[in-house]
Amino acid sequence: MSVEVRRGSVRFATRGEGRITRHSFSFGDHYDPDNVGFGPMVCHDDHLLRGGAGYPDHPHRDLEIVTWVLSGALVHTASVGPPTTVGTGRVQVLSAGTGVSHSEIAETGSGPTRFVQTWVRPDESGVAPSYNTATIGDALASGELVPVVSGRHRSAAARIGTASATLYAALLGAGDTVVLPEDPLQHVFVATGSLARSSLAEPLSAGDAFRITDRPGLTLTAASPTELLVWSFG
Repeated sequence: MSVEVRRGSVRFATRGEGRITRHSFSFGDHYDPDNVGFGPMVCHDDHLLRGGAGYPDHPHRDLEIVTWVLSGALVHTASVGPPTTVGTGRVQVLSAGTGVSHSEIAETGSGPTRFVQTWVRPDESGVAPSYNTATIGDALASGELVPVVSGRHRSAAARIGTASATLYAALLGAGDTVVLPEDPLQHVFVATGSLARSSLAEPLSAGDAFRITDRPGLTLTAASPTELLVWSFG
């Protein structure tokens, strides 16, 4: 049983023209043999782009790619699915399967665009690629964890090809508490705001994360208005 705290200040950072990406796991030139993934999650990147900047056309294969926009808007163009502008409150799922190419560019005029993108290994390789977006709407105003993407929960807004995986999101007010799922592996990311000091750790701030193994059902309290992104693997 363990709860590991990963501070945003120690994440790998990659900088390019008009963009910065902070990596939760080994990525590209940033390699740490003890930090290559968590369960089926192999990438958890926090991107910040200025308008018009981003990532030109590039390929992927056999990955479930989930994108959650925190601010601004992201223009997505791929070899599967229509060109789409993804803003806050909307989730994007690209199942790369046998192979896709896509580009991701911050919409000009929407201000800085920040998004979190996660890559999860699918249960099956070599399937046909697919693309989907779903609007979450007012569900996050409940102050509870809302299943956004899942391979098992039918109530989730979108599906992925990893049966064990669910992404939850929550918008919490200062003092709100949330009970984490009962799954054995959980990655809890403080996207914005902060969590209060607890038996698990000193206060956590935006960009910090918990990696929880075999300690289900833990309770967290927001110290300020907070957006949480929780990947849970059962």
